[in-house]
Amino acid sequence: MSGLNASLGYFLAIVGVSVVGRVLFARWTLLTEFIAAFALAACRLEVDTIAEVGQWAGALGPDVAVTMLFISLAVHGVVMQGVSGNPSVTLMELLQKDVGAVSVVLSVAAQLFGAYAALLVAGKYWQMELTDMHMIKNLMMSECSTSLQVPPLQGVFAEALGALTFHLVYLVMKNRNVDVKYFNILTNVSVTPGNNYTSGYVNPSLAYAMTFTCPGHTFLAYSLVYWLGPLIGESMSAASFNKPLVLCEIYTNI
Repeated sequence: MSGLNASLGYFLAIVGVSVVGRVLFARWTLLTEFIAAFALAACRLEVDTIAEVGQWAGALGPDVAVTMLFISLAVHGVVMQGVSGNPSVTLMELLQKDVGAVSVVLSVAAQLFGAYAALLVAGKYWQMELTDMHMIKNLMMSECSTSLQVPPLQGVFAEALGALTFHLVYLVMKNRNVDVKYFNILTNVSVTPGNNYTSGYVNPSLAYAMTFTCPGHTFLAYSLVYWLGPLIGESMSAASFNKPLVLCEIYTNI
């Protein structure tokens, strides 16, 4: 079986599970958040496999990885409309007072469990060693490459900057009722500058699946970068976005 066919089968299986779960559990917020985080992390793990190993073990160039990333984000946006699978977005909703604290805690927990489940499923899939690419990835599992390529302090700054851009885009799109199908694609483009520093995840649950288990930094360092950075960025975006709205309300009341 070729590497591309195996990867396509994996992606289709993840999408199939996501569609079924989205339909069956549409009214269960926690389960849909779990499914969204699971699907996002599971697809991204395979995309990274193609990017890291595919070129010299499966004849799959960087263009294939970029194409698969774009398609997976687009499909995820269509299937999981109204569900973020991102603790950063969930915390932003708390800052906007759209949801309560208890609901946020439960949703974030569901998202983290979803990312953990994706890590387990991807690991089992790689252990099947369907292709040379996946055999090599299986051997590399315990020695994966960290996404944090800079010191933690610089990483916090990079994630904060990415989160600021990410959430400003999110708030503008939300305020203007822009079709959510395009949200994942646009926000992925908005955090691209962070790729060479932290991979610009701006999603703590996704970051957990992608790099928290990799050597190179401590769990505390990863937590500071991928939790504190987005918190700083989203707080800044909420403040900068709400301030003009408050000024407009004051002006109209004069």
